[in-house]
Amino acid sequence: MSLTIMLPGSDGALGPYRLRGPGAFLPAAPGMPLARIAYSAAHVVADPRAAIDPWLECALDWDATIAYRLHLWRLGLGVAEAMDTAQRGMGLDWPTSLELIGRSIDAARGVPGARLASGCGTDHLAPADARGVDDVIRAYEEQMAAIEKLGGRLIVMASRALVRVARGPADYERVYDRILSQAREPVILHWLGEMFDPALAGYWGSGDAMRAMDTALGVIAAHAAKVDGIKISLLDKGKEIAMRRRLPATGGSDGRGVRMYTGDDFDYAELIAGDGVGEAPNRHHSDALLGIFDAIAPAASAALAALTAGDRDRFHAILAPTVPLSRHVFRAPTRFYKTGVVFMAWLNGHQSHFTMVGGQQSTRSLVHFVELFRLADAAGLLADPERAARRMRTLLALHGIE
Repeated sequence: MSLTIMLPGSDGALGPYRLRGPGAFLPAAPGMPLARIAYSAAHVVADPRAAIDPWLECALDWDATIAYRLHLWRLGLGVAEAMDTAQRGMGLDWPTSLELIGRSIDAARGVPGARLASGCGTDHLAPADARGVDDVIRAYEEQMAAIEKLGGRLIVMASRALVRVARGPADYERVYDRILSQAREPVILHWLGEMFDPALAGYWGSGDAMRAMDTALGVIAAHAAKVDGIKISLLDKGKEIAMRRRLPATGGSDGRGVRMYTGDDFDYAELIAGDGVGEAPNRHHSDALLGIFDAIAPAASAALAALTAGDRDRFHAILAPTVPLSRHVFRAPTRFYKTGVVFMAWLNGHQSHFTMVGGQQSTRSLVHFVELFRLADAAGLLADPERAARRMRTLLALHGIE
């Protein structure tokens, strides 16, 4: 393949860039048992034709949104639904989230082996309206009841309202004790760091991550049979490994221990591969619940298939080129990473436009998109280079470069 596109450099001057072409990924088969459980936190596709005020209202293209989940399941990946990657609480409101969850549950029923878990939070309760811990508990219970009524499994998301009203670790323990005691089946807890959402600073009752970790581990130990695992998104592999080595060796969804689901979009390859350290298997490695697995889904699937076959070298060879891409997508301000995820979906033809809920396509610069384009090509993740180049030229033209 020989395809060249003119791209601006760091000095703004245009220069030729020759695309390398797509990678030869051999993805996992649908329903194939993998060596790691892997959820992709899936994005949503906005409806650009809806007559709404995008900053104030939310409208989705349901067909394209569900089609992308089917794409992920065909690659053998699970779907973590209505999470921050789907702009939950950042443009995607609770009523639309619940409809999304219901539609995904219905779609999953037609896919053998489809893995699906859905975000349960308190985002319908404005933090300013929360007067105490009981308000937070009621908000969690309302969403839990609605999702479980649909037959969904829960990912218990961090609560901005809880941060506002909690006076210390004991309030977090009280809330999670109540919620976990009621859960019908084991849930995934979600500790989202302040780099992803500044409103969650000091979660678990402390600004010190290690003290916060002690509180979270205490909650998990007290309810090990009701906790499948915990996803932490702190972008600090040392903290994740430290917590992983302290997870209960019994309990979880299969009785063989509570899992660590990495949310580290910087060091996921190393964390998923694992280090073999720890007296229990659940402490040897991390499973995955990652936003970047939306953008790199074919490579993630192929890498996990290689790991399952015992080919660790191939696993690392596939994922290594994706890490610079992921670090770029998730660079500070990290909360704008969703723009890069949707940009990748547009380049790869999973949606016909580059429009996002809440107008979030405007949160990154043209320079950012140009570098993302280069890194995606270097990782072999532009499935159809001609289409990707054509769409990149469209974006350049919108920015006055023709």
